[in-house]
Amino acid sequence: MENSANNIKYAVLDLASVAEGQVPADTFKNSLELAQHAEQLGYSRYWFAEHHNMVNVASSATAVLIGYVAGGTNSIRVGSGGIMLPNHAPLVVAEQFGTLASLYPGRIDLGLGRAPGSDQLTALAIRGENIHAAENFPADVQRLQMFFSAENSTSKVRAIPGEGLDIPIWILGSSPDSAYLAAAMGLPYAFASHFAPTHFLTAIDIYRQNFKPSKFLDRPYVLSCINVIAADTDEEAEYQSTSLKQFFMGVVTGKRQLLQPPVQRMEDVWSYYEQHAVGQMLTYLFTGGPEKLKQDIKNFIAKTQVDEVMVTSHIFEHTARLRSYEIFADVMKSI
Repeated sequence: MENSANNIKYAVLDLASVAEGQVPADTFKNSLELAQHAEQLGYSRYWFAEHHNMVNVASSATAVLIGYVAGGTNSIRVGSGGIMLPNHAPLVVAEQFGTLASLYPGRIDLGLGRAPGSDQLTALAIRGENIHAAENFPADVQRLQMFFSAENSTSKVRAIPGEGLDIPIWILGSSPDSAYLAAAMGLPYAFASHFAPTHFLTAIDIYRQNFKPSKFLDRPYVLSCINVIAADTDEEAEYQSTSLKQFFMGVVTGKRQLLQPPVQRMEDVWSYYEQHAVGQMLTYLFTGGPEKLKQDIKNFIAKTQVDEVMVTSHIFEHTARLRSYEIFADVMKSI
């Protein structure tokens, strides 16, 4: 059966971006308010992504933020999009998420990625002698599953809490490699199409074609993360989107700065090369008022047949960001 927007879930990815004039404490307060808002609007889950050594992203202690938001909400699922597993020992991740799932039963997701979530120098600072841990990613996912299993109760090394708990594991990816792994393990697959669109369609096709049912999932399940900047008018949305474009310009140039206010003309800010590079990364950027957004999202779902859409929105003003998520929820309910 084909997916339509009225039978797929919609979720939030929060990078805990820090805006000009603010500090991480302000960001965390805003994240909690957004999560509470999203819960009321019918969003299915609220994920944080692990990043390090970035002045404009404050989600480095991902598990701590998950606990903070889960403690301030009632029903929305809260999780990681994701935990960069090579940065951590699987046992420690099992204990952390076992603790979260014990505190907030039935509400915690564990999305796993293999990237460092930072530059190589920072990855070395995090991993030390374990710098090649990414090569062990498939085996480390299996170790994590083992620690969560009730069968591990006879082992000499156990995850307490964590053992025997139902904590959904997701494979995150931005390339075909992750698609093959998610398919082979029979796990749900979340693709980072919000910044790595190049292999998106190929990867989800590989995942669906190679999927092997497991005790966790009987059919493929694809979540796509996209950028959305919604406002009451197309013009206002385009204006607000310039903060996001400046954010990605920092990614392209390596000159990161705090999330900048919107500008009237991006031509005054970026070069042709930067515009082209950012444009490629933002293939799946959806901007506009309700009607434009409705048609664009409807087309996206029809083309990709995704099971869930996760939205990330780098918007400078907190009230405008809240409004963007409100409009997107209305769009999803109206299609």
